[in-house]
Amino acid sequence: MLRAHTVSRRSIEFREEDVPHLTPGHALVRVHHVALCGTDLHIWDDDYPSELPLVQGHEFVGRIEAIDFGTGDGTAGPEIGTAVAVSPMVYCNECGPCKAGRFNVCESISCLGCYEDGALAEVVRVPVDKLHVLPESMPPRLATLGEPGSIAMQAVNRGTPEAGETALVLGCGPIGLLAILFLSERGVKVIASDLSASRLELARAFGAVATLQAGSGPFPSQEQQQQIDALCPLSGPTLVIEATGVPASFENAVRLAAPTARIVQVGISTHTAALSMRDVPFKELDIRGSRNSLNLIPAALEVLNRHQDLAYQLITHGFELEQLDEAFRTMLDPAQDVGKIVIDMPAGNPA
Repeated sequence: MLRAHTVSRRSIEFREEDVPHLTPGHALVRVHHVALCGTDLHIWDDDYPSELPLVQGHEFVGRIEAIDFGTGDGTAGPEIGTAVAVSPMVYCNECGPCKAGRFNVCESISCLGCYEDGALAEVVRVPVDKLHVLPESMPPRLATLGEPGSIAMQAVNRGTPEAGETALVLGCGPIGLLAILFLSERGVKVIASDLSASRLELARAFGAVATLQAGSGPFPSQEQQQQIDALCPLSGPTLVIEATGVPASFENAVRLAAPTARIVQVGISTHTAALSMRDVPFKELDIRGSRNSLNLIPAALEVLNRHQDLAYQLITHGFELEQLDEAFRTMLDPAQDVGKIVIDMPAGNPA
């Protein structure tokens, strides 16, 4: 079988290797589609705490080719040929966070395709409990959005949204757009902000009731502040989801949030934000981090399946496995206006 190894910065080697052996408690999955995200780009650019060489790919779907439920587990579960999304997260079940039910921040957390070999291979071996059967009638290619959908849903859940309140989502990449969809489904009025006019147009399609385009001038402008004031009776949004990882955006979140608001930081970067030591205590803000998800892929797939036409708009580019280098270089090109790139594996149908 063919596997793509990122061997050094921006260097990929394709190797013919043996199919993994089936072991108890595991399944062999023939990979059909793999979506790429910003983390993948950083790994390819050797700007991530991964060790190269590495087979990347953590957002993926395929079909079960063989399965062994393991001793004592019986035979109940998905059958050979079933289309599945796969959770890439690996946790220990032994550390403090795991025992507290917060395994998404396991002290020894790992992830297929990020810290150990992942899905840019024709066949992968994965634990049976990582398999999630796709909803009926859901195209496998679309189901690659299940994993990023779970990240967005975790951020929304961390914000404990309440129907009728107004939320501000900063950043309308795939995670921000999916957060808008999930918030809207819960009866939350969403204001969306981004630098890109085209992404803000998508944000309205995903459920935003107002959009604010950030730019080189002061943000928000006087007119934009009037929009915020009209939608926020409590002196600002009561929930803010920061989905860019840009320090200035997090600073805006703290500045614009209403007193007693919740701020969820899901965007990640290594940079440092500068905050006033007054704003957080004076407003008594709740600042909450959000990482990975608490096995939310099935829940995310259910929502995406109900909104297939909308979700498809997130997938802007498709490439075959042998075009992987071109796919990454496309992600680097701002002129391409990349949403999600999907790698259609040899067994997958790009339709």
